[in-house]
Amino acid sequence: MPKLKLALATAALLTALPVLQGCVPALVTGAAVSVMSAHDRRSTGTQTDDETIEWKAKLRIPDQYKNFSNVNFTAYNKRLLLTGEVPSADAKAAIEAEARMVDGIREVYNELGVGPASSLGNRSNDSFITSKLKARLVDSNQISANHIKVVTERGIAHLMGIVNEREAKVAVAVARTTAGVLKVVNLMEVIDESETRRIDSQNLGARTAPPQSAPVERR
Repeated sequence: MPKLKLALATAALLTALPVLQGCVPALVTGAAVSVMSAHDRRSTGTQTDDETIEWKAKLRIPDQYKNFSNVNFTAYNKRLLLTGEVPSADAKAAIEAEARMVDGIREVYNELGVGPASSLGNRSNDSFITSKLKARLVDSNQISANHIKVVTERGIAHLMGIVNEREAKVAVAVARTTAGVLKVVNLMEVIDESETRRIDSQNLGARTAPPQSAPVERR
């Protein structure tokens, strides 16, 4: 649990730094990355695919809207969430249409708001809400915070992840009672509890398996 809390604190800090200080290099220790990845119910391949989806979707924002929009792309298990602000309904629809053309996407959730881009202060507050919500998930001792992806925009907490029904209820309840959260959008993928146990057991086995030694060439 101490390692998990350290990893969550590192992730929360790195989420807030770009907002508070502009362009800050994202330096994550190998230990933090390995802890976060090991507790993720996505395969490492899917995690890589999600990062690629986010990068490709960002590149597809139409040129006429780039300078007037604040769009964030968050992929989880090949489901893409669009958050932020755009200048018009046409911009919202166009950005979604382009995002849907990215290979490998299973679903697109368009939660873009129409209006002026949020201020630096509002974005900082959203990052703070996200960190509080993640910390409260850990403190609940009912669910692993690494099973829930939290994206907060304008006080709206969007929840993504691969969870069972019990975990989904806990996450929503924690989010709804977190100070600063105005609304909760539940985008979690709910599967059977037996399946979450199987995935967690599989991940635990992968973490505790002894390292494979390289074969020795005999001459």
